[in-house]
Amino acid sequence: MAKAASRFFCKECGYETGKWLGQCPSCHAWNCFVEEPVQVPSSSKRAASFSANALRGQRSRPVRIDEIELLREDRLPTGFSELDRVLGGGIVVGSLLLLGGDPGIGKSTLLLEIVRNLCADYGKRALYVSGEESLKQIKLRAQRIAEIRGELRFLCETNIENIVEAIQEEKPDMVVIDSIQTMFTELVSAAPGSVSQVRESAAALLRTAKEQGVAVFLVGHVTKDGSVAGPKILEHMVDAVLYFEGESSGSLRILHGQKNRFGSTNEIAVFEMSAEGLREVRNPSELLLSGRPTGSTGSVVTCGMEGTRPLLIEIQGLAVPTSFGLPRRTANGIDYNRMNLLLAIIERRLGLELSKYDAYLNIAGGLRISEPSTDLAVILALISSCRNVSVPEDVMIFGEVGLAGEVRAVSNAEQRIEEAVRLGFRRIVMPAYHAKRSPGLEKQGITLLPVRNIREALAVLKRQDA
Repeated sequence: MAKAASRFFCKECGYETGKWLGQCPSCHAWNCFVEEPVQVPSSSKRAASFSANALRGQRSRPVRIDEIELLREDRLPTGFSELDRVLGGGIVVGSLLLLGGDPGIGKSTLLLEIVRNLCADYGKRALYVSGEESLKQIKLRAQRIAEIRGELRFLCETNIENIVEAIQEEKPDMVVIDSIQTMFTELVSAAPGSVSQVRESAAALLRTAKEQGVAVFLVGHVTKDGSVAGPKILEHMVDAVLYFEGESSGSLRILHGQKNRFGSTNEIAVFEMSAEGLREVRNPSELLLSGRPTGSTGSVVTCGMEGTRPLLIEIQGLAVPTSFGLPRRTANGIDYNRMNLLLAIIERRLGLELSKYDAYLNIAGGLRISEPSTDLAVILALISSCRNVSVPEDVMIFGEVGLAGEVRAVSNAEQRIEEAVRLGFRRIVMPAYHAKRSPGLEKQGITLLPVRNIREALAVLKRQDA
């Protein structure tokens, strides 16, 4: 018989030890060890299992790179061009993918639409396994989306061994596991959702995906700090980690990759939640600027890059005299420390005493931008609100700002300009470095306004407003 034992596991990296430790020797995280019961098979059982595995089939052999064949069918389309671009061209056959997000954000709805498109539009087979909902609940949700057609099967099961058997019998092209925290394997005596269960269940699905050549999508719960619940090793095991984000009170949803072995991690897909399910947004810039106020102070349009896609976004700044000795600072969608740095540059280089003002920054639409190309737009939005002077509506601003107040060059300037021109902006405030590299725009009625520092940018806006 198997002997019951207790081991300690690191919640961050999955490191295993026989005693509790204050710091993990592998990832150096503190207070991360949890105790869980495990099943330790005897040596005879282990030897028998190894012999059975060895005799089950032929041993794999090493091959040369020219012996590996790649086919166009090695990727499965999702039915969403935006999502295909995030994944690098579609779902790779035999891959294991992890989708995380807040409760109620739309993870199950997105995956249900993907398998529905895969079966109805492309004639593939899919298996949707739910450990949280009954079949009736799944049908009620499916009726809101669209008619389910094709070879799409549903299964309510939490036992990994039974799920693997169902995959071997059905032979689907894609499997959805909703969610990995509800699954358990009989080889581990710990409760579902524990470090051991999540790790072993994911390992069993990983082996099945590679052996059967089936793409497996895992739904993962997230913790209050936004990371996927369970051991950190789960994110190392999978081929791609995707996060589905958005404000629960709004309709905008953003899918971005944190890890992707088959494509870039800088791409995003934008969806809009409706009563009929998720709808992909092919022109997110137009959607993000749809509710922009006219003639309002503190409103500036800039262009950020998400992977290869330029996004026009509205930065809203508000500066009001403070009622206390210590001014308040709030940043939504922009790094808080970056905001403080830009406020210090304004005070030092322009002489504005913003230390006497409460400062608030917001990116409309719930986006979060981390690249420095929005620096100049943030500075001008705060100055616009502080001086109660609006920025003209047909002006787009971008550029990185250094500590000396200089406006530095940014990447992909041509794509940013093209996106602004396409949406009707006719005047573009930009770093002086890019002005000489963008000839021919004057013939289209586009005015380039190159600046070398923030003082020149402020003077240019004064002339344009006059």
